[in-house]
Amino acid sequence: MQIPLEEHLPYRLLALVALVIFYIIYLLKMWAQKRQGICTQQIDRQKEPSIHRVEICMSIATVGIIPAQLLSIAFGWSHLPDNARFTGFCLGMLGDLIFLISVLCMRNSWRVGIPDKDRTELVTTGIYRFSRNPAFLGFDLQYLGVLLMFGNGLTAGFTVFAAVMLHLQILQEERYLTETFGMPYLEYRKQVFRYLGRR
Repeated sequence: MQIPLEEHLPYRLLALVALVIFYIIYLLKMWAQKRQGICTQQIDRQKEPSIHRVEICMSIATVGIIPAQLLSIAFGWSHLPDNARFTGFCLGMLGDLIFLISVLCMRNSWRVGIPDKDRTELVTTGIYRFSRNPAFLGFDLQYLGVLLMFGNGLTAGFTVFAAVMLHLQILQEERYLTETFGMPYLEYRKQVFRYLGRR
């Protein structure tokens, strides 16, 4: 179902607000770290083939979902009830907030992909007391929010693809953190859930 332009315009603008805020946070964090000589983007580094494949697929998913979302917003493609839209906007903004808090709490240990040489700190404070992967949770909530606002096959397919690839990336990062930090990370895993909650 294509919603008439005059009906979906307010939600189109709200969806764009949620997207723009999210990617401004992402780009500003990368810019701030670059100014300090920190290479945030670690995906193109030389790594094991299995790790590299997951990171490349994750990149394709997280970049590919952007035009899918923008096309859905621009043309008003939605097959979901109207009352799902405000819920979607709230979820998208919640994702933005969680993502912002996570990159602030991570400070200069935040990376995109698994570091090959950089020595980072194990962060377990702030929002990381309640989620081991709040940045990924922020991504998922932003994707789900836009899907609820402009739900169609294209957006749904990319949302599922991105969520699956982010989860596989989490599993790889867990192996890396276990090898790098050992018992402190294992103890942390016992206390805090992967996405949200404490034991």
